[in-house]
Order: sequence, then structure tokens, then C-alpha cells
Amino acid sequence: MRIRRLSTTVVAIATAITLAACGGQREANTGDDTNGGRLTIATGNTTGVYYQLGGSLASLISSKIEGYRATASETGASVQNIQGLVAGNYDIAFSLGDTAADAVDGKGKFPVKQEVVALTRLYPNYTQVAVRTSSGINTVADLKGKKVSTGSPDSGTEVIARRLIEAAGLDPARDITAQRLGLPESVDAMKSGSIDALVWSGGLPTSGITDLTTSLGKDVKLISLADVLPAMQKTYPDAYAAGDIPAATYKQPADVSTIVVPNVLLVRKDMAPELAEKITKLIYENKDALIQVNAAAKGIKLEDATKVAPVQMHPGAQKAIDELG
Repeated sequence: MRIRRLSTTVVAIATAITLAACGGQREANTGDDTNGGRLTIATGNTTGVYYQLGGSLASLISSKIEGYRATASETGASVQNIQGLVAGNYDIAFSLGDTAADAVDGKGKFPVKQEVVALTRLYPNYTQVAVRTSSGINTVADLKGKKVSTGSPDSGTEVIARRLIEAAGLDPARDITAQRLGLPESVDAMKSGSIDALVWSGGLPTSGITDLTTSLGKDVKLISLADVLPAMQKTYPDAYAAGDIPAATYKQPADVSTIVVPNVLLVRKDMAPELAEKITKLIYENKDALIQVNAAAKGIKLEDATKVAPVQMHPGAQKAIDELG
């Protein structure tokens, strides 16, 4: 279902300024709950779940939290979102849990520890590796010598893609021809045959992958990641879990074994406790509205809300979870 079912007015505003928040610095909004203000949500690619749910969350904030107007911005996702959040370009950011962990620990793409905290854990992301059936790719190791989209630059997908490839004993810089494409561009490249495979980390279903599998039918398939999961779990303890992409999700002939990582919703530590509490409650009290936008929101569970370690919970969000629980 389209986001406009929740609030066509808010979504129109969000669409009009989608790229604005990505274009430069702006004064950070610390969320003075007595005065209200404008909030910007960093999401992801336009055909991904972050963007859909981010638009829905923006609509809910604008309609249900007095004095606030929220907009959702298209971004490259996790790494860029955290960088922009810390810089003050965004007020709320979607992120993969493994990227968020790197951020607070000062690892990977983050040379120093990032001052971010969580409002809640969200739904799980499923790593989806789609390949052209004619490419002869059946495992991650088979990506050697192939043209592969590893996701948008500075995205959580790119982080996972590199880790997958390394877990298969390959060098991402030498053993594949990497194309750093967003999901819409990756899907188009798969359709045209200019790449052999794409890596995507997202909720189920992701509209871009639905488009790809519907358009190409038996000419595209998802491959199992079961063989590389043990190596990833050894290198990155507690970050990744086993999961399955049900066959019905993308009309595949069978379930596909994959790697699952949770998503988190992040803010800066200086967000007003009252605002953090209201936004967190808003998510759980309006979960059905989020599910209407994308079924991935079914995975948002109150009992898992505080499972965000090593990221800390915002005190206002913790209060909300305690009261809701």
C-alpha cells in the first residue's frame, strides 16, 4: 500500500524536499518539546523499506505530535545516515544494527566513536543476493570475476556485501568488479544485463527486489548464504543470525537461507527526553499504520525494543518502553 493512504499531504511535502536534507548542513534540532519544530528522518533508497516506513513515521509525527512537522529524506542508508545524524543534517536515522555497533565503537567506517543512541530496535533485515540465472552463480564464492552491485556508497548494504565476499575467501577489491549502486540502479542494471548480481540488505518484502523478480521471472534467483554465515559469525560475534526468505516473498521455488541483522532507529544524545518518549510510543501505538505501508513492520516487537547493544537506549525512549511494557 502506498504511504499516501496515511497522509497524502505530509507525503507530498516529504517528496518535495526528499533530497534537501542530503544537500548540506543545517542547524541541529535538539527537540525542544515545548516549542516544537521540524524533524528530518534519514531513510534509504526509494525502493527500500527504510524509505517507505520513514515516510509513514514522518506522517505520524506530523499528525500526532503537536508542534512538529517531520519529513523523510532519501539517502544512501546506514553509514551516511549516522554521519548525517551526528553532523546535524538529520534528527532521526534508520540504521542496520551492525553499522550502528561500528559507529558507537569507532570501528569500520567510523574512525571515532559516534555520539548516537537508540529509540528502539526495529524489524530484521534480510541479506538478499540476487543473481542472473545464466551467470552460473550459485554461491557467494561464485561471484569471483563477476560484476556485482555492492550497494550505495556508505550504506549498510555495502558493509555487509564486503563482509560476505570476504567470508567466502574473496577480496572485494580484486576478485569482483564492484558497482556501488543504489537499489533502483542495481535493479535496472540487472534487467539490462550490465551486472551479474546484486547484494541488498532490507526488510521483506523490498519493493525493488519484488520488481526485479517479477520482471525477470526465472531469469533471476536468490542464492543461499548458509555457507558464509559461520565465518561471518566468527569474525563479528553477535552481529548476524541465520534466517530464511520464504519462497512466497518473491515467488521463488523454495525458501532461501540467508543472514539476518536487526535494524535500529537512532537519534543524537541531545534529543529532548520528552520528544524521544513521544516518538517511541508513537511507533508502537501506531504499528498497524506502519504495517499497512510495508509488512516488514510486523517484525517491530516491543519485547525486543531494547535489544540494541552495544548502542545505548535514549533515556526518554527507555521510559516509553518501560511504560508500554
